[in-house]
Amino acid sequence: MRIILLGAPGAGKGTVAKLLTEYDGSIQISTGDILRSAVKEGTALGKEAKGYMDRGDLVPDELIMKLMEERLQQDDCGKGFILDGFPRTIPQAEALKQLLAKLKMNLDFVVNLEVPRDVILDRLTTRRTCSNPDCQEIYNIKSNPPTPDGKCKKCGSPVIQRDDETEEAILNRLETYQEKTAPLAGFYERDGILKNFESIESQETVKKIKAALG
Repeated sequence: MRIILLGAPGAGKGTVAKLLTEYDGSIQISTGDILRSAVKEGTALGKEAKGYMDRGDLVPDELIMKLMEERLQQDDCGKGFILDGFPRTIPQAEALKQLLAKLKMNLDFVVNLEVPRDVILDRLTTRRTCSNPDCQEIYNIKSNPPTPDGKCKKCGSPVIQRDDETEEAILNRLETYQEKTAPLAGFYERDGILKNFESIESQETVKKIKAALG
């Protein structure tokens, strides 16, 4: 499959993407993963990106697109890919459309995960993350808690509530999403490739996406 996953912070894009990779071997791709990998491998593009990141600057779209072009042509994308959280803006979507045309790749469709705001708030304010930067396992104190003493089940490090997952920070992130990223749904709807999925429970959502893929 070749799909894009859209959805607000806390919509469950990462979980849905992971479950879909198990379906047909498609690769989950996020810009964060691409950047970290390029920096770690010390590629020319990675070194360029690292310069921006070390200064605390945003990596420009032009460089992101070069990294994306490199990534999509790697062997493991042969079975397909799931773009998780990319594109984030209309200019990125337009650049991606041109890139896919250049690579002669067609999207199956674009998935838009629709989740009520109160559900997102509950999910994110109860989320906890392993403090070990090499682990980063995610927990939820209601549905998937860490150990009783607040430790990661994988590596034993303490779990924390991230600064951007307090209620105030989440509301701010949702506002930013509505302003910058939500218009992408309209962009892909005009292209006739948007499909909306209500996403309360990830397993059910994945079943619906699989059915739509046929």
